[in-house]
Amino acid sequence: MRITFMGTPDFAVPSLRLLAERYDVTLVVTRPDAVRSRGKRLEPSPVKVAALELGIEVLEATRVTEDVLARVRAAEPDVICVVAYGCLLPNALLEMPRLGCVNVHGSLLPRWRGAAPIQRAVLEGDERAGVSIMRLVQKMDAGAYCRQASVEVGDKGCAQIMDELSELGAMELVKALDELESGTVVWTEQDESQVTYAAKVEKAEMCLSPEDSTLVNLRRVRASTDAAPARLIVAGKGVRALEARTSDEPVATASVLVRRGHVFVGCADGTLELVSVKPDGKRAMEASAWAAGLRGADITWSRA
Repeated sequence: MRITFMGTPDFAVPSLRLLAERYDVTLVVTRPDAVRSRGKRLEPSPVKVAALELGIEVLEATRVTEDVLARVRAAEPDVICVVAYGCLLPNALLEMPRLGCVNVHGSLLPRWRGAAPIQRAVLEGDERAGVSIMRLVQKMDAGAYCRQASVEVGDKGCAQIMDELSELGAMELVKALDELESGTVVWTEQDESQVTYAAKVEKAEMCLSPEDSTLVNLRRVRASTDAAPARLIVAGKGVRALEARTSDEPVATASVLVRRGHVFVGCADGTLELVSVKPDGKRAMEASAWAAGLRGADITWSRA
């Protein structure tokens, strides 16, 4: 089976690597080099890095132009596999391969169509997060799916869930391709009455607030990413909360208690313990190290 792969971030890399082991991946399409970290240098996408390591031809494109269509057509794919490519695909591409275009989407469709399904699952307290192998259509994430799998959310952070689902998605994608090739695939149309949308998570949504519950604030910490970090102001200084947990320690709302290397912040209905943090302009550290610099009996905290 000849495959053209389209993807960009780390989430897509396990799928690319597994496909390269099993099939003939003749072309990888990814987003161009961009500034992807705190530095100002252009960096290749994780998918580009993996593709070059695997010796696969790479085409960089911000959108699907006539030139891109020609390159994909020349690769003669039997199927196009898409994992978080980052661009809407035209019908001319969707209709090109004989087995169609399939996508690894990071949710249990029809729940959480859209840009940030895993983060939304964490923020909303879903018990499980998952992946769906779906057929690509023009309407966003509306295609029928043939396979789904999930993991328990529990107390995991978004990064861990993404890692687990990226591996799970790769395995489910390979199974789906085998079913496609053998003609045994079964497609399930999405129930439109059950659709929810996962809009991009904005930075403002991730700010912890003493007016919110401990659970709401804890979910923000767990859903935090570099693009939308969970932040708060403590003693007048900004800090990112990297890890937290609920606590029975009694602390007044908006107050901060530092005790024996532990840092507790009072929320509307209880207490959150900050376990690891990244103060603005400093490295990430355990709260016990950060606590040494928090002095005074009346420390307060607020929304960033």
